[in-house]
Amino acid sequence: MKSRPLIIGHRGASAVAPENTTAAFREALAVGVDGIEFDVRLTRDGVPVVIHDSTLRRTGGLSHRVADLAWAEISKIDVGSWFAKTFANETVPSLAELFTLFQSNNSTLYLEMKCDSAAGQRPLAEACVMAIEEHSLRERVVVECFQLPALKILKEIDPDIKTVALFEPSFTNPSVLSDQRIINQATDVSAAALALHHRLARESLVQKAKAVGLHVAVWTVDDPAWIERARTIGIDALITNNPETMIRARR
Repeated sequence: MKSRPLIIGHRGASAVAPENTTAAFREALAVGVDGIEFDVRLTRDGVPVVIHDSTLRRTGGLSHRVADLAWAEISKIDVGSWFAKTFANETVPSLAELFTLFQSNNSTLYLEMKCDSAAGQRPLAEACVMAIEEHSLRERVVVECFQLPALKILKEIDPDIKTVALFEPSFTNPSVLSDQRIINQATDVSAAALALHHRLARESLVQKAKAVGLHVAVWTVDDPAWIERARTIGIDALITNNPETMIRARR
């Protein structure tokens, strides 16, 4: 049985390699992560690719939107140099390439769907489901999203894929984030788990979630003190930029 809490590499091992690149995912595997978290968007020609932002500005130094580029174009862009010159050959992986990399291990894969509009939710969900099924990874992939209607669409396409409802603090309407409201929103879309921003990871919410059978992951935490907190209040997984440090602290 795996140790608790599970340690999940946020965009790979993004403290030591450029986020959402093959280098970051390989590094995460090398230190023995239980899983990785990564972001997926669609290119102009409908290819699911692994990148967080809607544009290439931050990681590629270009103002182009991911949705305006074809796969053949985006696959050539350097998204490693911004992190360190030694990573100059890193490019945006396709979801298929990531799945191929993880075919030979048993890591859990937290796939976050990044939807910029309601209209984009179904095409992205369909592309993700197709890739998951083509690589026979239904048992290992959990799909998460802040836009909960997108998770409902995904479950309509394939009811057997596990989904995770993502929540972050809202300063405009804090009442939306009451324990019961969060749990109700997650169960309304048949999510199997919650992924909570660390400021929402209060004991009362974790306990209520566990009571109705929801797993709980917390993001993004790099302080090893979270290991003991997770064990004390029942958090199942910690999503971290620095999995090596957290794994060492868990022993």
